[in-house]
Amino acid sequence: MDEASLLDELASRRLLAIVRGTDADAALRTVIALAEEGVHLIEVSLVTPDACGVIRRAREALGADAGLGAGTVLTAGDAARAADAGASYLVTPALTEAVAAGGPPVLAGALTPTEVVAAMNAGATAIKLFPASLGGVPYLRALRDPFPGVPFVPVGGVDAAAAAGYLAAGAVAVGVGSPLVGDAPGGGDIGELRARFRRFKDAL
Repeated sequence: MDEASLLDELASRRLLAIVRGTDADAALRTVIALAEEGVHLIEVSLVTPDACGVIRRAREALGADAGLGAGTVLTAGDAARAADAGASYLVTPALTEAVAAGGPPVLAGALTPTEVVAAMNAGATAIKLFPASLGGVPYLRALRDPFPGVPFVPVGGVDAAAAAGYLAAGAVAVGVGSPLVGDAPGGGDIGELRARFRRFKDAL
């Protein structure tokens, strides 16, 4: 996936699901269930046990076109391992060395205007506005005034109601973790995950 393809996917899908769990097999089941429900962009956080193994197995199960990414990418080594496992994009929590490491396109974590500029200058494809809950929708609107062309993806405390507000305020997409996946990546009920997604989809 190149930069243009990732931006197109974000703009058309509007949702990036974030899987961060305590059990590799449960995380994989969560990824597969989300994909079966129609979620195309799914990030597996590298804090998940054997996260690269989860990405590799998910890639084998879902095929080359699945929008699988790696999150919490901190170093160039993390970026290389994630790409080798089959991640087609990377997501960082901040302006880390992974942003300019080359390889898959990057959603770089940033919060302040200075961080937004630094991340885009370092080669970020889009900005993961994190933690978005600190400023909420009004803060996104304020950032979009000086940066109307920057693709923002708010992440952090984004539930269905907040997601609708961010999208209406000009976010290209939203990143959603626990309000969507719940405890499924730690072994929770997959049926409840599917029900949450359907309610989330209806709300959007």
